Amino acid sequence: MMQQQQQQQEPWVPAGQGLRPTKSAPCSPLKPAPASMLRTHSDSFHVAHKVPVGDTPYVRAKRVQLVDKDPEKAIALFWGAINAGDRVDSALKDMAIVMKQQNRAEEAIEAIKSLRSRCSDQAQESLDNILLDLYKRCGRLDDQISLLKHKLQLIHQGVAFNGKRTKTARSQGRKFQVTLEQEATRLLGNLGWALMQKENYTEAEGAYRRALLIGPDNNKMCNLGICLLKQGRVLEAKDVLKQVRPAAVDGLRGADSHLKAYERAQEMLRDLEAKLVGRPRADQLDTSWLFDALLLGSSSSIWQPQPCMDHLLPPRSQPRRRASTSLMRTPV
Repeated sequence: MMQQQQQQQEPWVPAGQGLRPTKSAPCSPLKPAPASMLRTHSDSFHVAHKVPVGDTPYVRAKRVQLVDKDPEKAIALFWGAINAGDRVDSALKDMAIVMKQQNRAEEAIEAIKSLRSRCSDQAQESLDNILLDLYKRCGRLDDQISLLKHKLQLIHQGVAFNGKRTKTARSQGRKFQVTLEQEATRLLGNLGWALMQKENYTEAEGAYRRALLIGPDNNKMCNLGICLLKQGRVLEAKDVLKQVRPAAVDGLRGADSHLKAYERAQEMLRDLEAKLVGRPRADQLDTSWLFDALLLGSSSSIWQPQPCMDHLLPPRSQPRRRASTSLMRTPV
C-alpha cells in the first residue's frame, strides 16, 4: 500500500525531446582538465611572439631578439647561451642570422666555422645552408663553389639527409618534404650561377645541364643559353631558349618565377634575332661583337645570369625520374 502511494505521488515522466528522464542516473562529476590543455596568459604570450618557454640563456636571447627587438644585445646573449651549452644548435644558427641582418656577415661566417664543432650532426646541414647564403652576401665565390660541390658530393655518397631520401623543411610556418632530387637541382642551379660569376662558362654549362636532367626549369634554361652564347655557340643558345615554356612545370609552385623566366627568354631571343639580322653566318662563330652589343643595349639586364630561385612552398608530388639517380652519382 505504501509503495503504491509513493508511486502515485512520484509519477514517472517520459523523456521529451531534448530532455533527460527524471529517473536517470546522476551525472558524473567533471574531471579536471589536464594541465597541458590549460593555456595561461604567459603561454599565450610565448605563442604569439614565438618565444620558447623558460628562463634559460637561450630563451632570454630569443626574447631580446623577438620581443625587445634589440639585435646587438641578442647577439651577445646568443654568445652567452653557446658558452653555457644551452641549445647550442639553435643559438648558433639564430646568432648567425641576426649577424647577417646587422651587416656582420663576415663575423657570422667566422662564428659558424669556429663554433660548429659544438653542434650536433643534425645541425651541420642547416649551418652549411646558412654559410652558403653568407658567402653569397660577401661575394666569396670560391668558398661558395667549394661548399656547393661538397654538398653535392654528400648526395653522391648517399650521406646527405642523414642517409634518407627526403628531409623535412620549414618555410613560413609550414612543414613539407624535400627530396634528394629537389635538393640536387637546387644546389646545381646555385653552382651554375656562382661559376658564371667566375666566368667559368664551360663548367657552369655542365652544372645547368645536369640540373635540367632532373627536371625542367625556365630560369636554368635562360642561364644555360647565356653560357652557350658566351662560348660562341649562338645557334645552340637559340635552340635552348626556344625550349623555355610559359607553363610552370611545378603547377602553382614557383609559377610566377617560371613565367618571368619565360618572358625573359622571349626577350633574349628577340634581342638575338635583331642583332643577327643582315650579319654573315661567319659572324656567328665569333660572338665577341654580339655579346658586347647585347650588354651595351637597352635590354642588357636580361643578359645577366639570374640566381637559382628556391621555391619554398610544399612541392606538388611528381613521378621520380630515373635520370636523377645517375646524375647524382656523377662527381662534381
